[in-house]
Amino acid sequence: MAEQYRTVAQEGVHEAEINRSRFLCALAPAATEQEAQDFLARVRKEHPAASHHCYAYVVGADAGIQRASDDGEPGGTAGAPMLQMLMRREMRYVVAVVTRYYGGVKLGAGGLIRAYGGVVGEALDELGTITRQRFRLATVTVDHQRAGKLENDLRATGRSVREVSYGEVVTIGIGLPDADVAAFRGWLADATAGTAAFELGGEAYGDA
Repeated sequence: MAEQYRTVAQEGVHEAEINRSRFLCALAPAATEQEAQDFLARVRKEHPAASHHCYAYVVGADAGIQRASDDGEPGGTAGAPMLQMLMRREMRYVVAVVTRYYGGVKLGAGGLIRAYGGVVGEALDELGTITRQRFRLATVTVDHQRAGKLENDLRATGRSVREVSYGEVVTIGIGLPDADVAAFRGWLADATAGTAAFELGGEAYGDA
């Protein structure tokens, strides 16, 4: 797994007008290829009268799944520059759909490439991006007497507390950078007088 990746901070739309054509770039996070396709279908439904719905998406922290479509524009003038912009910005788990309402003025191949790639870049600037960091998932089990203080201490030291479950004992799910695991074991032993259990799990991504 990649140590980190960047994705769009929020779903949104950026609009630009170029030589009387309207370009609406809709961006959204997409955890799976199906989510990307569902977003594309939603945009198509919202703009049934548009001339084109060109798209590009990258799914996977290692950019394993990449798709792009010109949707009727001349080959290589829409989807490819959109995808190139996403890759240049190192964006992952993201889908971009550019809806074009043709305004009667032809832009030419170069103009289309600049328009489609440019509107994606502008949308990323406007909506913002976030960095997601790879974490090891871990579980801390502690008695009720120490649980409240331990949870407060975890949050106060900037640990990623993912969930807290109360039963016979209290289970706290956390996320840790790999490099922090050994130091955390020592910190936990000191904080709970050696009474807490610690178990490492799998991997996930969270906000850096």
